[in-house]
Amino acid sequence: MSNARVSIDQLSSAIVDTLKEYTEEVEEGLEDAKEEVSREGAETLKGTSPYRFGKYAKSWRAKKVGKAWVIHNAKHYRRTHLLEKGHAKVNGGRVAAIPHIAPVEEQVIKEYEKRVEKVIKG
Repeated sequence: MSNARVSIDQLSSAIVDTLKEYTEEVEEGLEDAKEEVSREGAETLKGTSPYRFGKYAKSWRAKKVGKAWVIHNAKHYRRTHLLEKGHAKVNGGRVAAIPHIAPVEEQVIKEYEKRVEKVIKG
């Protein structure tokens, strides 16, 4: 809104218009932040996944589902839990866990929170 003078009769509509503009800016900023952070998270997972040069690491994607962005392994989704948490072997014993998703998740959450604060503060 411009710095034009507003009469008392028009004050409420001027406030509503200003709040609508602010709301639209915040919504656009949050959408951009969600997309950027999720894409960065997918790229980070590509670099930090076990079998870095294999098909597992290359298949991390960021995808928009409704209004949310989801980071997922497109081709080897069954393997993510087994690698992250470890699993039992067929003939006894266990395969050690290789936590690679949880650290990136924490990083993405912190980065998103920072960007949300930045968008809201303007």
